[in-house]
Amino acid sequence: MAAKKKPKPLDESAIKKKPRKKKEPTEKKEAAVAKPKKTRAKKEAEVVRLRIFWGVFNHQLKRVALFDFNQRKAAEKRAEELSTGDKPHFVQKVKEKVEEVVEKA
Repeated sequence: MAAKKKPKPLDESAIKKKPRKKKEPTEKKEAAVAKPKKTRAKKEAEVVRLRIFWGVFNHQLKRVALFDFNQRKAAEKRAEELSTGDKPHFVQKVKEKVEEVVEKA
């Protein structure tokens, strides 16, 4: 085996670094520290009302029919009627926005 070489001791004069000078604060930094940050009023989120329906979907995930939430049996019956052959249909919940009508006086 080859003998390992010992690293040479470093010269201390090469290791010494010059001390850093402390920087005086600039006017820009002093001005930034003096000013408090401005806060904005938060915008209130609009209330969106949703209504749940039963949707009948085909094998391509396209909605074929839509039923009220209390008509689940009718939706499942429609899905069975459409599921003839190898193209299955299924029932799934659908949430839609309720648009409120604002009447002007």
